[in-house]
Amino acid sequence: MRASLPNDPPNMQKAFSGETSMPSDFGKKLRSDLEKQKPKFKAQEKKKQAEMAKARQKSPWYGPERPKWLGPLEYSYDTYQTGDAPGDYAYDILQLGKEQKDFERNYELEILHSRWAMLGALGALVPEVLQYAGLSNFSEVRWWNVGRTKLQGEDLNYFGIEGLRIAGGQGIIIIAVCQVLLMFGPEYARACGIEALEPLGIYLPGDKNYPGGVFDPLGLADDPEGFVDLQVKEQKNGRLAMVAWLGFFAQAAVTQKGPVENLLDFVQGPQKNNILAYFK
Repeated sequence: MRASLPNDPPNMQKAFSGETSMPSDFGKKLRSDLEKQKPKFKAQEKKKQAEMAKARQKSPWYGPERPKWLGPLEYSYDTYQTGDAPGDYAYDILQLGKEQKDFERNYELEILHSRWAMLGALGALVPEVLQYAGLSNFSEVRWWNVGRTKLQGEDLNYFGIEGLRIAGGQGIIIIAVCQVLLMFGPEYARACGIEALEPLGIYLPGDKNYPGGVFDPLGLADDPEGFVDLQVKEQKNGRLAMVAWLGFFAQAAVTQKGPVENLLDFVQGPQKNNILAYFK
């Protein structure tokens, strides 16, 4: 980046010195309209937070009496594990969440990986299911071999429909760029915080893990008691999906097959198609 010159116009000097340019009149109007409505939004947000706190108190999945990871066994749990977060079973034997800031960071990372694991597991299973059900015809259904198929020059027809390629008819670099934009873009916007969209006239109540507002098209947060339980279910399914991926990786490395094919093999012959058979 070049340095600004004395004869540059003032706006250009600001741009090169790192100062942001003045917003447009339209941008000013968006922000102004939001500021007028913000007190109302803030009041709604405060009310929603109170409802959520009350719902957590009533739910059996939160608080001191929630289920713990050792169940009925006697164990001296750390006092800093209060059960305020979804899916908190007081399991922290390494004390990674002893400090509040560490707990919040680790919780955010867990829920981030949980969501991607659930989406990834769905993407790994669906092609095989559709293929075996005879509903589609893919050139490759094994999740771990799709990239190699593309590198060999074959087109990736989505859902096995000829011509439905999106980026699948392009080079591997284009596919990678599309994937980065689709995955990194939303996560970057989420990580920037809910205030980042206010200059666009958008106000998202809640926190960056559960924004709510316009980011709730299905109205899942309309019922606070149902929503706090859904948060726990999301954590449970996310953790299961992360464990499932360990299985997917191990199966792919050992059997060179997809998870659905492995399951069908096991159902047809559990005595010979099991994990012990590969250690003989």
